[in-house]
Amino acid sequence: MDPKETPPLTLVIFGGSGDLTRRKLVPALYDLWAEGWFNTHSRILGVARRSKTHQEFREELADGIRTFSRIGTRDEGSFHAFLSRIFYQAGDFDDPKTYYGIRSFLNDDSVRSDTRGNALYYLATQPSYFIPIIRQLGAMGLSTPREQGEGTPPFSRVIVEKPFGRDLESAILLNTDLLNVFREEQVFRIDHYLGKETVQNILVFRLANPVFGSLWNRTHVSRVEIRVSESLGMEGRGGYFEEAGILRDMVQSHLFQVMALTAMEPPVAFEADSIRDEKVKVLRSLKPLSKDEIEANILRGQYAPGKIDGIPVAGYREEPKVAPDSRVETFVAMRIEVQNWRWAEVPFYLIAGKRMSRKATEITLHFREYPFAIFRLAHCEDRVPNSLTIRIQPNEGISFRFGLKRPSAQLHIDPADMDFSYEKSYQGSPPDAYERLLQDAMIGDSTLFARNDEVEKAWSYITPFLSAPGNRPDPLSYTAGTDGPDALAEFLGRP
Repeated sequence: MDPKETPPLTLVIFGGSGDLTRRKLVPALYDLWAEGWFNTHSRILGVARRSKTHQEFREELADGIRTFSRIGTRDEGSFHAFLSRIFYQAGDFDDPKTYYGIRSFLNDDSVRSDTRGNALYYLATQPSYFIPIIRQLGAMGLSTPREQGEGTPPFSRVIVEKPFGRDLESAILLNTDLLNVFREEQVFRIDHYLGKETVQNILVFRLANPVFGSLWNRTHVSRVEIRVSESLGMEGRGGYFEEAGILRDMVQSHLFQVMALTAMEPPVAFEADSIRDEKVKVLRSLKPLSKDEIEANILRGQYAPGKIDGIPVAGYREEPKVAPDSRVETFVAMRIEVQNWRWAEVPFYLIAGKRMSRKATEITLHFREYPFAIFRLAHCEDRVPNSLTIRIQPNEGISFRFGLKRPSAQLHIDPADMDFSYEKSYQGSPPDAYERLLQDAMIGDSTLFARNDEVEKAWSYITPFLSAPGNRPDPLSYTAGTDGPDALAEFLGRP
C-alpha cells in the first residue's frame, strides 16, 4: 500500500449534520476518494440529534460536495459510489443508546469485513459535548476495538476539533478525560491552519535553503510579525464571540501554532514527535510576564462601524447577540519573546483581528539594517529594510523585499519584491487543509496535530491575558475596514 493511501475504516462524525461536516469534512473526503486516496472499503457514519434516513443524509451532503468540493462531481459514477458509503444515525450525544447503535454498526459483519474493525471518531460538535462523547466511547469499549484474529490489529482513533479548552484548567480537564479513554498516539487534536500547504512549507523553505536558513536568528532578524486578518465580522457568531474573544478564538490556537513552527529549532528527524518536541521547547522558552508587564505587551481593540469594500457594516456592539456595552476585544496584538539562544531579545508580534481591511494570514521576518548608511554621503536618505513574507492565505506564496537603484541621474533607492506564487507555479487548486489532515489521521501520522503538553503550555501562557474585562483597560476602537487601532504602529515600534 502506498504510504499515503488510507487503510479501510469507519469514520464516525459526531455532529454529522453540522456546517463543518457539510462544508469541509465530507467535501474533503470526497476529494480524497476522487484522487484514489480514500479507501473504497471505508464507511462514513454521521451522528446527530435530528431524525433522518440514510438517503436524506446523503442528499444533504451531496449538495455540500457539489458546492464545496475542490475537484467537483464530473464523474457521476464515482460520486454516487462515494455517497453509497455514507450512513446516518440519530441520537443524543450523552445518551448511551446512541453508542449502542454505533457499536452495532461497527460490529456488523459486512462492515467489520470491509473495514477490518478500524474506527476513527471525529468530534465536530460544540466543545461542551467533547467530554460526554469521550466518556461514552470509553464506557462502550469503543476506544479499544475488538481483535479479529491474525493480521494487523484494528485501530481506534479520535479527532478533536479546536478549541481544546477555554483556559488552562479546562484544557487539563479535557486532556485528562481524553487520556483516560485513549492513548496519546490515538488522539489527533486538529487545527486546520496546520494543514495548509504554506504552513507546512515553513520548515521546508527554511531547512532546504541554507541561504535563508542561515539568516533565521537574532543576529539577522530584528522582529517577527505573524498576522491573521479577517474582513468578516461575527456572521451570526456574536454569542460565541462574547464568550471567547479573539485571544481564545485565534491567538491560542492558530497564531501560537504558526509561531512555534516559525521559531522552532531544526528537528533531529522529519517525523511527528521530533517536530512536536521542538514546538514544545519554543512554548517552554516564552519569556514569563508579571501582571504589570502583561498589559504593556498587549494591544486590544474592538471594531466600530465602517465600510468593507465600500459597503457599510455595523460595529461589534451592534452585532446580534453582542452586549451594547461589550468590552470584548475583536483585535489583539501581542508582543512575546522566545528566550533561547536563537531568538533572545527578538520581539515576536502576534496580530489577529476581525473586520480588517483585507483577509490575510502572513508571517514576516524583518531583517536588521546596516548600522552605517553609506548612501547618506551621496545625499540619499532612502531606506528599504529587507523583509521576507510567507503568505499562508490567500494568494499563497513567498516574497522577499530588497532595495535597488532607481534609473536616474540622482541616487535613489526604491523597494522591489521577488515573489513566488503557488497559483502561478503549480496549476490547479492546492489540496484543502482538511484533506491533508484527514488523510494523516487515517494513516496515523500525527505530525501536524497538537500534542497534550503543547496545548497545555500554550494555555498556561495565554490564560493570564484572559482576566475579566473589568480588570483591564477598555479595548481601543478602530474603524471596520482598517488595519486596527491607530496605536498599532507605535506598539510595533515603527516610526
